[in-house]
Amino acid sequence: MTARHKRIMWIVIGLSLLAAAATMVMKALDANIAFFFAPSEVAAKAPKDKAFRLGGLVTVGSVQRPRASDGSNTLNVRFEVTDTVTTIPVTYTGILPDLFKEGKGVVAQGKLVNGVFQASEVLAKHDENYMPPEAAEALKRAGKPIEGKIFAGQKAVVTQAPDAPTGKSTPPPSDTGSYPVSEPVTK
Repeated sequence: MTARHKRIMWIVIGLSLLAAAATMVMKALDANIAFFFAPSEVAAKAPKDKAFRLGGLVTVGSVQRPRASDGSNTLNVRFEVTDTVTTIPVTYTGILPDLFKEGKGVVAQGKLVNGVFQASEVLAKHDENYMPPEAAEALKRAGKPIEGKIFAGQKAVVTQAPDAPTGKSTPPPSDTGSYPVSEPVTK
């Protein structure tokens, strides 16, 4: 075998190892990536046999905690997630985060089975002014921005209203009123 053939052989072996490593990395990433969908997107084009994240608001009055046959509590929970346009039923077995509440933002990871989202993980907001940026954007795209509060991924737009006698412009009070929501908050 000549030196040229040895060099070509080592290049081919090196490229083969590099391709194998890249393939393993891509497969590992593919197994761990979960795309975010709003309920309206799930109704239109739900991923088949693939885990994804469902985000929106927990529908008020939808949280149900079925009891066992002996009357004791179980870890099973049923609730609905909405983007104010479409509602998706969700089932989850486990302990919900302390901040999980009806009418508040939530992101659940799992799979859609027979029209019911079976969550393997449920994430709740971390304070009264937070909503995952993806969920806020999904609500905005659905034409139902959350008014009266500023969430992550949103920015309040305050319009100036002229005072009647003087013609001066003053912003509305900061603690009341509802403001249209538009662009991301930058801090």
